[in-house]
Amino acid sequence: MKQPVFRLEPVLRLRRSQERAASMAAAAAARKATEASRRADEQALALASSRLPATASSGDFVAAMVASRTAAADVAAARALAIAHAEQAEVVRGQWTAAAQRSKGLERLRERHVARLQTAADAAEARTVDDLVTRQHGETRRREEEETWTV
Repeated sequence: MKQPVFRLEPVLRLRRSQERAASMAAAAAARKATEASRRADEQALALASSRLPATASSGDFVAAMVASRTAAADVAAARALAIAHAEQAEVVRGQWTAAAQRSKGLERLRERHVARLQTAADAAEARTVDDLVTRQHGETRRREEEETWTV
């Protein structure tokens, strides 16, 4: 007899595939956010460790101040980029969670399907055993009755 199939199996495979893709996207977004944060921290550290020249002409001093302001603007931009990447990573992680929940729902349906099939198989086996026992008991009983009449 052909085993009944879980009709949503193709959908479950698709959902699992979507979940794997979302998982990889979440990992990539997290790496990107971590890298952006690391770069921003490096730039901030470099800015903090930079010093204005102690003795310099006014032109050199102005050039150093402009460079310092530019570096500070770069650090601010790097921090903003790191925050944007972190927010994007959260969005992608949320998409991964949603994909996992969709997969989990179908997996629960599949587990119920398998459990119902097992219950049906167990019931069929129990009926078969009951039929065998009943038939064997009936034949034994009939033989005993025949022996009683023939003795």
